[in-house]
Amino acid sequence: MIDKSESTSYRLISGSFSPDAARHVLMSLINHKINFHQLSNWSHRERFGEDNPAAVKRIEELSQTRGDIAQLLEESAALGLKLSINSNIEIKLSPEPST
Repeated sequence: MIDKSESTSYRLISGSFSPDAARHVLMSLINHKINFHQLSNWSHRERFGEDNPAAVKRIEELSQTRGDIAQLLEESAALGLKLSINSNIEIKLSPEPST
């Protein structure tokens, strides 16, 4: 049985990466999330005739993050450094909002 009060954590990324490998892993993840929110915004615009402010805001945040990470990757490559990347995802059940 599912315990609704507990959260579950999963290791998503863990390890030491070259700048090229880190670029592939991180940019794939961020680009996928941006595409998800772009599709969500497109769907909302088709249904309601206007942008979804939450999706637009998230696209902007992720785009900024992508630029920041790209700069970090370039700097680490120029210095010949590897990157240690660790990322967990935490999942907690919550009641669906009433509509």
